[in-house]
Amino acid sequence: MLPKLKPITIKERFSLLFLERGELDVIDGAFVLVDKNGVRTQIPVGGIACLMLEPGSRVSHAAAVLAAQVGCLLIWVGEAAVRLYSAGQPGGARADRLLYQAQLALNEEARRKVVRKMYEMRFNETMSEDYSVEQMRGIEGARVKKLYAILAKRAGIEWNGRYYDYTDWDVGDLQNKCLSSATSCLYGVTEAAVLAAGYSPAIGFIHTGKPRSFIYDIADLFKFETVVPVAFQIAAMNPSNPERAVRVACRDVFRETRLLKKIIPAIEEVLAAGGLTIPEEPPEAIPPAIPNERGLNDVGHRP
Repeated sequence: MLPKLKPITIKERFSLLFLERGELDVIDGAFVLVDKNGVRTQIPVGGIACLMLEPGSRVSHAAAVLAAQVGCLLIWVGEAAVRLYSAGQPGGARADRLLYQAQLALNEEARRKVVRKMYEMRFNETMSEDYSVEQMRGIEGARVKKLYAILAKRAGIEWNGRYYDYTDWDVGDLQNKCLSSATSCLYGVTEAAVLAAGYSPAIGFIHTGKPRSFIYDIADLFKFETVVPVAFQIAAMNPSNPERAVRVACRDVFRETRLLKKIIPAIEEVLAAGGLTIPEEPPEAIPPAIPNERGLNDVGHRP
């Protein structure tokens, strides 16, 4: 029998890959995309953090199993990745991390400390300990608007504010379309990292009430140094296929900035600011019948 697969760490992976108009399958032991003509394209699924599956793509049972075993996140998205329909979950399987995250979110003082740390990392300055979460969000709103305007001016494009309608893609202008495509790329790799670290995408601190609230929290730490400048630069070029141009540019900037090496340490840093510790298992808890193996992979990957 073949040896058991062990996922490699997120920081060592290629960020993301978009696939469309084909069927993902495992043929002759290889993870492949088969197009309508039967042409196979091999995909190194174990070395990719996230596969974004666009309309026209299908996934076999064998492909879903292999992606889960190697810790590759599958995300089903709409055209240009502007809608998220569903996502697999190859990670997030750490009860101690989930309880830790929930404790921080439910403790009012701890949550305020985590939010303050997030804003300090984003704006590179110390926030007053007297600020409430609402006050910090107000400060953020004004600064974000200013940052958008500065980056748009630097790229040489007109900026009339952030606007998009997820029910009608054509309503937005080119700048906002590029920005929506770029942030979708960032959310995909951020979700892969959050799951690999053993945390829940839904338990947020600034954002709440959404299945990906924590994804938005963490992605915002990197948005203005990665995808926003890229989106505006592509918009300034006015390419014939802006969505594809944005994806390629995002993939490049993720590699250049070594984003996947930064996300998990950033998650741990912001959560540590809450001042609580990861809970120990209760002494009366029943241990697993089959102990989990520990390899070199991230703690959240399923054994």
